[in-house]
Amino acid sequence: MKGKVWPGECNFPDYTNPEVREWWAGLFKELISDFGVKGVWNDMNEPAVMEVPGKTFPMDVRHDYDGNPCSHRKAHNIYGTQMARATYEGVKQFAYPKRPFIITRSAYSGAQRYSSSWTGDNVASWEHLWIANIQMQRMSISGMGFTGSDIGGFAEQPSGELYARWIQLGVFHPFCRTHSSGDHGDQEPWSFDIDVINITRKFVELRYQLLPYLYTMFWEYINDGVPMLKPLFYFDQDDSQTHYRTDEFIFGNQILVCPILEPNAQGRRMYLPIGNWYNFWTDELISGRKELWVKTDYDQIPIFVKEGAIIPKYPVQQYVGELDFEEISLDVYYKLGKEKSVLYEDAQDGYDYNKGRFSLATFTLRGKESDLIIQQHKEGKFETNYSKFKINLHGLPFKIKKIEIDNELVSFDKVQFDGKHTLTIDKEFSELHIIGL
Repeated sequence: MKGKVWPGECNFPDYTNPEVREWWAGLFKELISDFGVKGVWNDMNEPAVMEVPGKTFPMDVRHDYDGNPCSHRKAHNIYGTQMARATYEGVKQFAYPKRPFIITRSAYSGAQRYSSSWTGDNVASWEHLWIANIQMQRMSISGMGFTGSDIGGFAEQPSGELYARWIQLGVFHPFCRTHSSGDHGDQEPWSFDIDVINITRKFVELRYQLLPYLYTMFWEYINDGVPMLKPLFYFDQDDSQTHYRTDEFIFGNQILVCPILEPNAQGRRMYLPIGNWYNFWTDELISGRKELWVKTDYDQIPIFVKEGAIIPKYPVQQYVGELDFEEISLDVYYKLGKEKSVLYEDAQDGYDYNKGRFSLATFTLRGKESDLIIQQHKEGKFETNYSKFKINLHGLPFKIKKIEIDNELVSFDKVQFDGKHTLTIDKEFSELHIIGL
């Protein structure tokens, strides 16, 4: 099939033909093996054709359809996924022992096995920011989890405020990318004012800190099929109030995000689902299953952390692997009761995790009125580069009197306790017992 696209007349292979997919995969040898390309982005593969009615193939175009010949009317939806599949197989073959990275614009059920995706050519408008928020939640619970939108809008020019609000949402999407057509001037953060630059820096740094939490989300998604973004109705199905909420979502299992979707907002009304939640910015503890007004500054959006959560954080980096750090942080949110959290890590590339070279730490928090116990159970043979955890305690209702590690009393100096809520311990601990007055 020939048709006009951006470069002019283009050729569209029949990716529903297994021989064509094999041929296409072989084309990546030069790009990947010889030139060192690390990933491939498939675009216009709905398929999109310009200057024709319907903007796609005529419905009578024939496809092999894996030995079951059919018209494009039947093959249309699967076409882009089969292109992503062929691309994945080629990049995987020639990038080995590294993992392939594929992006596709068009996808169908099953494409999550081969590719990440994004929502296509959106517009720099508040409506499209609102749509992006809903799209990501629906894509996530539909199985296509590694997805995001063009932050700031692909077409037209966003205001600084719209761009900032989109960044504040986009860093909580699995696929995080600011992108535009480039036809309407610059759209980098520094194209706007100093406030937008500072907000962008603040939230990009937050995403880099949350990378171990995000990586654990991916592991759970791949391993157990758990959606990385959870609409409130998924998270708290017994509460009929959540059935009508689309703005708020759960990022992973323990962080609640509610974006600002209107201009000139001083805050917004939102709904907290079941449980008790700490305001991320203030540490105020609020009970759930109710609607509330949350005041926020321009450089904030409502973010809440589930009571009892243990959130792992890296130091701020300018790129992954920049720093060889000796410790990572565990933000511990006190709960009167029991809560489990997990931290999954591996080499972040390659396939050695299939040979048991991974680290899976399960933290069990047990809070009482005057003490707090954190137990760690570890699985896997992977050794992380860091050797210590910096424990940041949130919401502790008592003053710390003693600290025990693996049933041994330790001095405050040994764990660098600051007298309030921060201490540092060896990462290999089995039980941390914090005892209050």
